Amino acid sequence: MHHKPTVFIVDDDPAMRSSLRWLVESIGLHVETYSSAAEFLANYDAARPGCLVVDVRMPGMSGLELQEKLAINHAPIPIIVITGHGDVAMAVRAMKTGAVDFIEKPFSDQVLLDRIQQALDIDAEMRLSNTEHEIIAARIALLTPREHEVMEHVVAGQLNKQIAANLNISIKTVEVHRAKIMEKMQASTLSKLVEMVLRYKGKP
Repeated sequence: MHHKPTVFIVDDDPAMRSSLRWLVESIGLHVETYSSAAEFLANYDAARPGCLVVDVRMPGMSGLELQEKLAINHAPIPIIVITGHGDVAMAVRAMKTGAVDFIEKPFSDQVLLDRIQQALDIDAEMRLSNTEHEIIAARIALLTPREHEVMEHVVAGQLNKQIAANLNISIKTVEVHRAKIMEKMQASTLSKLVEMVLRYKGKP
């Protein structure tokens, strides 16, 4: 099981692969190199954290096609596209379809290392956000249909007496449901509950 992030390098040029591996390993990061997009896809596990550094022009599947394939498979790994002089239009297209950056050859080692670090930070944030979403979803799944209904009214800012009137139940019943909701959602305060539900729904 790989907990450490991995920098995946995909380039058909053996000298370039070797040079990039040496550079990235020099700052203590874990690296895996692949000579083609197909080889990378055959070995890639979306559960593994990391980022992808890929040459835009390769025989067989290009860097852009690899990016599109990953998007179709819902593997949102941050991608840095390396591009030769004539490939800037392709690199811009890659950015428009989700690449985090493109770097034109020849590039400085430090620029690439900075971009890789940014990409790894983006990946870590995405994974944390996905984990939080899963935790909140699991808690919501514990609610009964009625508790879920009451929670929606609570999050909308309604008072107990308003919820009771809207759902045609007693205020006491609303209070019991609210207590259960707070317990199951593991929310210490009302604002915490609201924050969790809004985050789950994808609102800031």
